[in-house]
Amino acid sequence: MLNRRRFLTSTAAGFAALHFAPAFAQDTPQIQIFVPAAPGGGWDQTARTIDQVLRSEKLISGSQITNVGGAGGTVGLPQFVNQWKGKGNSLMVAGMVMVGAIIANKAANNLTEVTPIARLTGEFEALVVPAASPFKSANDFVAALKEDPTKVPVAGGSAGGSDHILFGLIAKTAGVPAANLSYVPFAGGGEALSALLGNQVAAGISGYGEFSEQIKAGALRLLAISSDKRQEGIDAPTLKEAGIDVELFNWRGVFAPPGVSDDDKAAMIKLVETMAKSDAWATECKNRNWTPILLTGDDYTKFVTDDTARIGAILKDLGLA
Repeated sequence: MLNRRRFLTSTAAGFAALHFAPAFAQDTPQIQIFVPAAPGGGWDQTARTIDQVLRSEKLISGSQITNVGGAGGTVGLPQFVNQWKGKGNSLMVAGMVMVGAIIANKAANNLTEVTPIARLTGEFEALVVPAASPFKSANDFVAALKEDPTKVPVAGGSAGGSDHILFGLIAKTAGVPAANLSYVPFAGGGEALSALLGNQVAAGISGYGEFSEQIKAGALRLLAISSDKRQEGIDAPTLKEAGIDVELFNWRGVFAPPGVSDDDKAAMIKLVETMAKSDAWATECKNRNWTPILLTGDDYTKFVTDDTARIGAILKDLGLA
C-alpha cells in the first residue's frame, strides 16, 4: 500500500503529466475557442460554426467558447496574448476587422504576437437600410451623403474595421470627406442590427450573413454588396453596378496563442484543415454565404503581414489612422 506522502506525490505527478501533456495527445481533443467580440456578430457566428462542425465530424470531444468584446477585438487580444499563452488547444477567431482596429486604435498588441493557423472564409459586405427607409438604391444613399453626411448615420462594427473601411471608401468615391461621416460603431452584430431595426440609424454595413435573415424577412432592404460581381442567390447589385467604384473582401481566420509548441501548432493546423475540407463545413459556408478561402501555416502568416500593410495604407488615406 502507498503511504499518504507517496500517494500525494504520485497523484500530483499524474495530474502534472495530464495537465502538461500535448494538447493533441488524444485523437479527439477538447479545445477552447476565444472570440474577441460580443455574441451575435460574424466572429461569434464563425466560432460557433467551427464548434458545431468539429463536433458533428467527431474531430473533438468537447469545447468551450469565451467571448470578450470591445474595440474590434483590441480589448480581447491582450487577454489572449497574455493569459492564454502556450495553450496549444486554443484558437482565437479574428480577421480583417481586427487588423483595421489595431491600426485605428493604435493598440498595444497586434497579430504578430499570436500564431496564425488558418484563413477560413471570405465575405462580401452588404449595405442595408430599414424597410421604411426612403433610400431605394445605393445611389439614393450616396446622394444623401453628398447633401449632408452628418444626417446619414451608419451602423457597423468597431472603428477601423471592414465596415468602417467600406463606408469610408464609398464616401471617398463620392467626394465626401471621411472626417464628415457619421459612423456608429458597435461591438457586436446584434447591437448594430437592433439599431437598424429600431430606426436609430439611416443604414448599416456588415457581412451579408449577419443581415441575411432580416433581409429575407423584409425587415431590411439590401441596397448593394461589395463584391466584384453579382452573387448567386442574392438579389442585389454590386456597388460597382451602381456606379460606385468600390469592392471589398472581408476575411476571417483562426490563430493560436503565442508560445505554443511546433507539434501543437501542426496538430491544430491539421485539425482545422480536416474540418475545412468536410462536407459539413461546405454546407455551412453555403448556407451562410461564406466563401471558403483556406490558407494555412506560413502562407497564412505572409497573407496577414501583407494585408496589415494594405489596410494600414487604406486607413491612412481615409484619415482613420
